[in-house]
Amino acid sequence: MIKEQKATVIIEHLAYDPIEDKFDLDIFTSGQIKQDFTKAGNKLQRHIYNYAITDSTIERRFVQELDTANEVVVYAKLPRGFLIPTPVGDYNPDWAIAFKEGAIKHIYFIAETKGSMSSMELRKIEETKIECVRKFFDSINHRYAQEDVKYDVIDSFKKLMEVLQ
Repeated sequence: MIKEQKATVIIEHLAYDPIEDKFDLDIFTSGQIKQDFTKAGNKLQRHIYNYAITDSTIERRFVQELDTANEVVVYAKLPRGFLIPTPVGDYNPDWAIAFKEGAIKHIYFIAETKGSMSSMELRKIEETKIECVRKFFDSINHRYAQEDVKYDVIDSFKKLMEVLQ
């Protein structure tokens, strides 16, 4: 119980400070050789690659909807090496999506796709990481993006569009 309260206090006072670290473009290609492309599905039009490796049927359906949406310019399944540090472990969001300017309020969107939106079904550690990542993107918006980068947990393209409107 003491450890739980300590973690709660840390997260309540969590702040992200900018550093000069950057990801090279090869973050999107460095792990490609090891991937099993039998799970890639159909050839895509708006993904940064011709194929996307998905982790679930929810993600496969999400890719199909992203790829046919007129509002989407380009999207990417974020690589496993793209990590956001949190006090309870590193976090890897699922998607980065760029929309046509003027079509959507938020131009950039970082999405985490989950099969269930119920907090009862998310593990406590996962909920905590999501809370920290929300603070991370809030700090990015505050310092650099003037609210252009949005992060949320969604379960479908329809939910994504609801969040963005």
